[in-house]
Amino acid sequence: MTRGWILAGCMTLLVTTACSARDPAETPPDGENISRASLVGVDNAQYGEVIVAEGDKGLLVKITAQGMKPGPHGVHIHETGKCEGPDFKSAGGHWNPGKKAHGFDNPDGAHMGDFFNLDIGKDGTGSMEAMVAGASLKDGENALLDGDGAAFVIHEGPDDLKTDPSGESGGRIACGVFSGG
Repeated sequence: MTRGWILAGCMTLLVTTACSARDPAETPPDGENISRASLVGVDNAQYGEVIVAEGDKGLLVKITAQGMKPGPHGVHIHETGKCEGPDFKSAGGHWNPGKKAHGFDNPDGAHMGDFFNLDIGKDGTGSMEAMVAGASLKDGENALLDGDGAAFVIHEGPDDLKTDPSGESGGRIACGVFSGG
């Protein structure tokens, strides 16, 4: 629980610092240390947003979802910055610069793009914060925004956190391309 509060505090501090000259009611701009992906479904409905901010030890990720089916959903950063319907396969596989297996429960994992499941409540909303240690937005071996960009995908079902290549999490129901950085 303490780790969650520390991460939330770091994300708030980083976003607040990036926005200090702006109206606090506005969302932070894309910039050198922040990137965002607007999550859109095949039906063109808006399903939320993912904000990634570069910190000292990696990327801080904040996922906010709405209008989703309740329950756990697998969520991942994907290797290519394309979200073409109807299946969003244009986003490629999970972002995996370390060439590891999928999932936190896999002894040979996890991909840098792997996350725990996003829990969506009965009201259709959910949020999650996480850190991708050792990653950066655009510099170094583990840069998120490389030559072909990156995308964020929400899957229809839960991720089992161990099965290659995607944790048996089902089809891709929402996708967003990271911008800025």
